[in-house]
Amino acid sequence: MPDTRTHRGPGPQDPYWFGNEARGKLRQAVADLSWLLSRGYAGASALKLVGDRYRLVERQRVGVLRSACSDEALRERIARRIDTLSGQCLRIDGFNLILTLESALGGGVVVGGRDGCFRDLAGVHGTYRRVEETRPALELASRWLEEWAVGPCAWLLDAPVSNSGRLASMIRETNPTWTADVVADPDAVLMMPGDPVVTADARILNHCGAWVNLARRLVETAVPEAFVADLA
Repeated sequence: MPDTRTHRGPGPQDPYWFGNEARGKLRQAVADLSWLLSRGYAGASALKLVGDRYRLVERQRVGVLRSACSDEALRERIARRIDTLSGQCLRIDGFNLILTLESALGGGVVVGGRDGCFRDLAGVHGTYRRVEETRPALELASRWLEEWAVGPCAWLLDAPVSNSGRLASMIRETNPTWTADVVADPDAVLMMPGDPVVTADARILNHCGAWVNLARRLVETAVPEAFVADLA
Protein backbone atom coordinates (compact mmCIF):
# COMPACT_ATOMS: atom_id res chain seq x y z
CA MET A 1 0.00 0.00 0.00
CA PRO A 2 1.56 3.36 -1.00
CA ASP A 3 2.40 5.94 1.65
CA THR A 4 -0.02 8.84 1.12
CA ARG A 5 0.74 10.82 4.28
CA THR A 6 1.22 14.56 3.84
CA HIS A 7 2.24 15.26 7.46
CA ARG A 8 4.69 13.72 9.92
CA GLY A 9 2.00 13.88 12.58
CA PRO A 10 0.97 11.77 15.57
CA GLY A 11 -0.68 8.38 15.42
CA PRO A 12 -4.34 8.22 16.47
CA GLN A 13 -3.53 6.80 19.92
CA ASP A 14 -0.32 8.74 20.59
CA PRO A 15 -1.91 11.32 22.94
CA TYR A 16 -2.95 8.37 25.12
CA TRP A 17 0.13 6.17 24.66
CA PHE A 18 2.61 9.03 25.28
CA GLY A 19 0.50 11.50 27.25
CA ASN A 20 1.14 12.64 30.82
CA GLU A 21 -0.66 9.69 32.40
CA ALA A 22 1.44 7.16 30.50
CA ARG A 23 4.84 8.77 31.02
CA GLY A 24 5.46 7.48 34.54
CA LYS A 25 5.15 3.91 33.29
CA LEU A 26 7.24 4.65 30.22
CA ARG A 27 10.01 6.28 32.25
CA GLN A 28 10.18 3.27 34.55
CA ALA A 29 10.33 1.02 31.50
CA VAL A 30 13.26 3.07 30.13
CA ALA A 31 15.02 2.80 33.50
CA ASP A 32 14.47 -0.96 33.66
CA LEU A 33 15.61 -1.53 30.08
CA SER A 34 18.71 0.61 30.67
CA TRP A 35 19.48 -1.46 33.79
CA LEU A 36 19.28 -4.68 31.78
CA LEU A 37 21.40 -3.27 28.93
CA SER A 38 24.00 -2.17 31.49
CA ARG A 39 24.29 -5.79 32.60
CA GLY A 40 24.80 -7.24 29.17
CA TYR A 41 21.29 -8.36 28.27
CA ALA A 42 20.56 -8.46 24.55
CA GLY A 43 18.39 -5.59 23.38
CA ALA A 44 15.57 -7.64 21.81
CA SER A 45 15.09 -10.02 24.74
CA ALA A 46 15.42 -7.20 27.29
CA LEU A 47 12.83 -5.10 25.47
CA LYS A 48 10.39 -8.01 25.35
CA LEU A 49 10.83 -8.58 29.08
CA VAL A 50 10.25 -4.93 29.93
CA GLY A 51 7.50 -4.43 27.37
CA ASP A 52 5.58 -7.44 28.62
CA ARG A 53 5.99 -6.39 32.24
CA TYR A 54 4.48 -2.96 31.60
CA ARG A 55 2.06 -4.17 28.93
CA LEU A 56 3.35 -1.77 26.35
CA VAL A 57 1.99 -1.63 22.81
CA GLU A 58 4.49 -1.86 19.95
CA ARG A 59 4.75 1.88 19.41
CA GLN A 60 5.48 2.46 23.10
CA ARG A 61 8.16 -0.23 22.94
CA VAL A 62 9.81 1.60 20.07
CA GLY A 63 9.83 4.80 22.12
CA VAL A 64 11.27 3.02 25.15
CA LEU A 65 13.97 1.32 23.08
CA ARG A 66 15.01 4.59 21.46
CA SER A 67 15.17 6.29 24.86
CA ALA A 68 17.19 3.71 26.78
CA CYS A 69 20.92 3.06 26.86
CA SER A 70 23.42 1.34 29.09
CA ASP A 71 25.31 3.18 31.82
CA GLU A 72 28.57 2.80 29.88
CA ALA A 73 27.05 4.17 26.68
CA LEU A 74 25.60 7.10 28.61
CA ARG A 75 28.95 8.00 30.18
CA GLU A 76 30.79 7.80 26.86
CA ARG A 77 28.18 9.82 24.97
CA ILE A 78 28.17 12.60 27.55
CA ALA A 79 31.97 12.71 27.56
CA ARG A 80 32.10 13.25 23.78
CA ARG A 81 29.20 15.68 23.49
CA ILE A 82 30.07 19.30 22.80
CA ASP A 83 27.68 22.12 23.62
CA THR A 84 29.41 25.02 21.87
CA LEU A 85 27.97 25.54 18.40
CA SER A 86 29.51 28.83 17.27
CA GLY A 87 32.22 28.31 14.67
CA GLN A 88 31.64 24.57 14.34
CA CYS A 89 31.63 22.79 11.01
CA LEU A 90 29.16 19.93 11.28
CA ARG A 91 28.55 16.58 9.61
CA ILE A 92 24.80 15.93 9.73
CA ASP A 93 23.04 12.58 9.73
CA GLY A 94 20.45 13.86 7.28
CA PHE A 95 17.43 11.62 7.68
CA ASN A 96 17.95 11.41 11.43
CA LEU A 97 17.71 15.18 11.86
CA ILE A 98 15.07 15.95 9.26
CA LEU A 99 12.61 13.32 10.49
CA THR A 100 12.81 14.62 14.05
CA LEU A 101 12.24 18.21 12.92
CA GLU A 102 9.36 17.16 10.65
CA SER A 103 7.76 15.26 13.52
CA ALA A 104 8.12 18.20 15.89
CA LEU A 105 6.58 20.61 13.38
CA GLY A 106 3.80 18.19 12.45
CA GLY A 107 2.71 17.40 15.99
CA GLY A 108 4.22 13.91 15.97
CA VAL A 109 5.72 12.36 19.07
CA VAL A 110 9.32 13.25 19.89
CA VAL A 111 10.78 11.23 22.74
CA GLY A 112 13.49 12.53 25.05
CA GLY A 113 16.02 9.82 25.79
CA ARG A 114 18.25 9.01 28.72
CA ASP A 115 21.22 10.57 26.91
CA GLY A 116 19.31 13.83 26.41
CA CYS A 117 18.66 13.29 22.69
CA PHE A 118 15.33 13.95 21.03
CA ARG A 119 14.22 11.18 18.66
CA ASP A 120 11.21 10.72 16.39
CA LEU A 121 9.18 7.54 16.01
CA ALA A 122 8.78 7.84 12.24
CA GLY A 123 11.62 5.93 10.59
CA VAL A 124 12.06 5.64 6.84
CA HIS A 125 12.24 1.84 6.32
CA GLY A 126 13.85 2.20 2.92
CA THR A 127 11.48 4.88 1.63
CA TYR A 128 11.38 8.59 2.36
CA ARG A 129 8.38 10.68 1.38
CA ARG A 130 8.44 14.46 1.47
CA VAL A 131 5.73 15.95 3.66
CA GLU A 132 4.44 19.48 4.22
CA GLU A 133 6.86 19.93 7.11
CA THR A 134 9.97 19.12 5.05
CA ARG A 135 10.68 22.56 3.65
CA PRO A 136 9.85 24.39 6.92
CA ALA A 137 12.13 21.97 8.80
CA LEU A 138 15.06 22.74 6.51
CA GLU A 139 14.39 26.48 6.65
CA LEU A 140 14.19 26.31 10.44
CA ALA A 141 17.57 24.56 10.61
CA SER A 142 19.12 27.03 8.18
CA ARG A 143 17.83 30.06 10.05
CA TRP A 144 19.04 28.97 13.47
CA LEU A 145 22.37 27.54 12.35
CA GLU A 146 23.12 30.90 10.74
CA GLU A 147 21.98 32.65 13.91
CA TRP A 148 24.36 30.50 15.93
CA ALA A 149 27.24 31.06 13.44
CA VAL A 150 27.47 27.36 12.62
CA GLY A 151 28.92 26.07 9.40
CA PRO A 152 29.61 25.07 6.82
CA CYS A 153 27.52 21.92 7.22
CA ALA A 154 27.78 18.66 5.30
CA TRP A 155 24.58 16.62 5.14
CA LEU A 156 24.84 12.88 4.49
CA LEU A 157 21.88 10.85 3.19
CA ASP A 158 21.42 7.11 2.67
CA ALA A 159 21.63 6.05 -0.98
CA PRO A 160 19.47 2.93 -0.42
CA VAL A 161 16.57 5.13 0.77
CA SER A 162 14.33 6.20 -2.08
CA ASN A 163 14.02 9.94 -2.81
CA SER A 164 17.30 10.67 -1.01
CA GLY A 165 18.58 12.45 -4.12
CA ARG A 166 15.54 14.75 -4.19
CA LEU A 167 15.99 15.60 -0.53
CA ALA A 168 19.68 16.32 -1.13
CA SER A 169 18.72 18.80 -3.85
CA MET A 170 16.22 20.48 -1.52
CA ILE A 171 18.88 20.77 1.19
CA ARG A 172 21.30 22.49 -1.18
CA GLU A 173 18.55 24.82 -2.42
CA THR A 174 17.63 25.81 1.13
CA ASN A 175 21.15 26.91 2.02
CA PRO A 176 23.82 27.28 -0.70
CA THR A 177 26.58 27.01 1.92
CA TRP A 178 25.50 23.46 2.75
CA THR A 179 26.63 20.34 0.96
CA ALA A 180 24.40 17.30 0.72
CA ASP A 181 25.79 13.97 -0.46
CA VAL A 182 24.03 10.68 -1.02
CA VAL A 183 26.32 7.87 0.12
CA ALA A 184 26.00 4.12 0.51
CA ASP A 185 26.57 4.09 4.27
CA PRO A 186 26.41 7.45 6.10
CA ASP A 187 26.89 5.71 9.45
CA ALA A 188 30.36 4.55 8.48
CA VAL A 189 31.33 8.03 7.28
CA LEU A 190 30.01 9.71 10.43
CA MET A 191 31.94 7.30 12.66
CA MET A 192 35.21 8.27 10.98
CA PRO A 193 37.40 11.03 12.52
CA GLY A 194 36.43 14.52 11.41
CA ASP A 195 34.15 17.43 12.23
CA PRO A 196 31.56 17.04 15.02
CA VAL A 197 28.58 14.86 14.15
CA VAL A 198 24.88 15.70 14.38
CA THR A 199 22.84 12.58 15.10
CA ALA A 200 20.71 10.82 17.68
CA ASP A 201 21.36 7.38 16.19
CA ALA A 202 22.57 5.12 19.00
CA ARG A 203 24.97 3.11 16.86
CA ILE A 204 26.70 6.23 15.57
CA LEU A 205 26.78 7.86 19.00
CA ASN A 206 28.51 4.80 20.43
CA HIS A 207 31.36 4.99 17.90
CA CYS A 208 31.74 8.59 16.67
CA GLY A 209 33.98 11.30 18.06
CA ALA A 210 32.60 14.68 19.13
CA TRP A 211 28.89 15.13 18.54
CA VAL A 212 26.24 17.84 18.91
CA ASN A 213 22.72 17.39 20.29
CA LEU A 214 21.31 19.62 17.55
CA ALA A 215 17.81 18.18 17.17
CA ARG A 216 17.00 18.90 20.79
CA ARG A 217 18.49 22.39 20.58
CA LEU A 218 16.43 23.24 17.49
CA VAL A 219 13.16 21.78 18.81
CA GLU A 220 13.43 23.50 22.18
CA THR A 221 14.38 26.82 20.57
CA ALA A 222 12.11 26.95 17.54
CA VAL A 223 9.24 24.50 18.21
CA PRO A 224 8.37 24.98 21.90
CA GLU A 225 4.86 23.62 21.29
CA ALA A 226 6.17 20.25 20.05
CA PHE A 227 4.69 17.02 21.43
CA VAL A 228 7.74 15.99 23.46
CA ALA A 229 7.53 12.95 25.75
CA ASP A 230 10.59 13.12 27.98
CA LEU A 231 11.22 9.54 29.07
CA ALA A 232 14.56 10.12 30.81
